Amino acid sequence: MPAAGHRRPPGTARTQFNLGRALPFLALILTVVADLATPDGERFDRLLVIAPALAAVTWSVRGTVGIGLLAMVVRLLLVPTRGAPTRELLVSEAVIAAVTALAAWVSRVRTRYERDLREVTAVAEVVQRVVLRPLPERLGRFDLHLLYVAAAAKARIGGDFYEAVRIPGAVRVMLGDVQGKGLGAVETASVLLGSFRAAVNEARDLADLADRLDEGLARYGAWDPDSDAAERFATVVLVELPDGRDVARLLSCGHPAPLLQRATGVEPVHFADPSLPVNLAGLADSHHRIEEVPFGPGDRLLLYTDGVSETRDRAGTFYPLELRLGGWAREPAAELPELLHRDLSAYGADGLDDDVAAVLVVRPPAGPA
Repeated sequence: MPAAGHRRPPGTARTQFNLGRALPFLALILTVVADLATPDGERFDRLLVIAPALAAVTWSVRGTVGIGLLAMVVRLLLVPTRGAPTRELLVSEAVIAAVTALAAWVSRVRTRYERDLREVTAVAEVVQRVVLRPLPERLGRFDLHLLYVAAAAKARIGGDFYEAVRIPGAVRVMLGDVQGKGLGAVETASVLLGSFRAAVNEARDLADLADRLDEGLARYGAWDPDSDAAERFATVVLVELPDGRDVARLLSCGHPAPLLQRATGVEPVHFADPSLPVNLAGLADSHHRIEEVPFGPGDRLLLYTDGVSETRDRAGTFYPLELRLGGWAREPAAELPELLHRDLSAYGADGLDDDVAAVLVVRPPAGPA
């Protein structure tokens, strides 16, 4: 998906894998050289058992057994140089055979786990494409750039969610963050995404759309009272970008204020009266106030979740997002998600320990007449 680079580059992983496959042979060569280059009293041939043990890390069961048999053959070839007794030779060969058998079993368990992981990863990628569809690079007259990182190791989806849809006369964008983590947060996010997609074309305005999100989650909770999703709330920011005017309309349901970047600098969007988070509207009188701000050619609007703004360094200081965005004013918009991802990873005391999502909405500068 068009998220900034979150995964290890394939070339690096391939190099490490190839190095791992070469290690058993390197161990055999070094052992033979050391054994031949040292006096008879110093025995290195016993280290041949290292080769099948290393093979279990990267080689298949057959490959591991083959490397173990090769180690046994090398041990036999070293006999004339040492004149080892037959009993010692048999014991040494038995040890190599036993280590090879154990290594083959480890290799089998590893390959089975890797196969299961590939299948689960493939399913997760399909689910991601269905639940969190890739954002188009352009909607109407606006460019969209996404950063999305799930906190769970190997996960593709977390509790942060996003969507952008072109409707007649405008573009509508949503970014949200479900309270908590885990599968319950993913379930809640999927419900809210479904509600947004079902209502985005029909909702009169952002206030109506926010009500539809509340209603959708409430209906889901009534349909499945035991669902964890019924107990969670979510902060959401909604944006509407009309075709005919150089403005952006925004509505915040308890979400961090987006940052508006213009030629004059960076400033947060001020919400005079933000709404309650989704699924908490019943705690008070439901009301929504829509803010309207200028959004002309060359302007950028950054929507983000608290996984960005609440990243802390070792001293406990929050990530200075507004300052960083101001420093990247001259950077190409398409590169900002990757810059943000690298900077967050370096800034966090323990890297990224929360879901991170950010959508950069760009009104490209007007071209020549």
